[in-house]
Amino acid sequence: MQTRTIDALRLWWRDINFTDTQRKALGAIALFAIALSAIFIFKPHDAKAITPQVPTIVTPPMVVVDVQGEVKTPGVYHLPTNSRVNDAIKAAGGPKQSADLSYINQARMVKDGEQIYVEKKLTSSTSITVRRNSTAINGILSINRASAKELEKLPGIGPVLASRIIDYRKSNGNFQSVDDLRKVQGIGASTLEKFRSKIRV
Repeated sequence: MQTRTIDALRLWWRDINFTDTQRKALGAIALFAIALSAIFIFKPHDAKAITPQVPTIVTPPMVVVDVQGEVKTPGVYHLPTNSRVNDAIKAAGGPKQSADLSYINQARMVKDGEQIYVEKKLTSSTSITVRRNSTAINGILSINRASAKELEKLPGIGPVLASRIIDYRKSNGNFQSVDDLRKVQGIGASTLEKFRSKIRV
């Protein structure tokens, strides 16, 4: 049955007589189909469709901090913004066993360009020598390292102002200049001039 059907179709196709117009129309359709297929096959693919999207890596803003004193690896370190003093000390290898962290506010956020100095623990036999070497050079007192007792020796600075200076250091970090002392409550221009020549940062 299937063979008969195929033979009948062959006879029908062979007996069909196309006119010139029909042949031209069929040729045009065939050419159009071929051209359309070629366009689809050889059309360049959209680069965006095949190129994987590479995620952009955003580098967080950094701050530069100088960590010195009783840490294992003193130096300058780049830390992410909003890092704490504790992060800076860890970046420097952590504190040595001789480090005195009692006066440092380790939870404070560090500032770009500041120095964090970790003091050495003082003993009764070495406290005078160590403290003199770390806080004073040629009799000029470092306001960033001086103890409250040493600050009290400055003209116009009593126990209250000395305590405020220490508290300011703990909350805000080291003084960047001598004039920053005016940010401490109770220290004005006239008071600062009394001991300006006796201090350094």
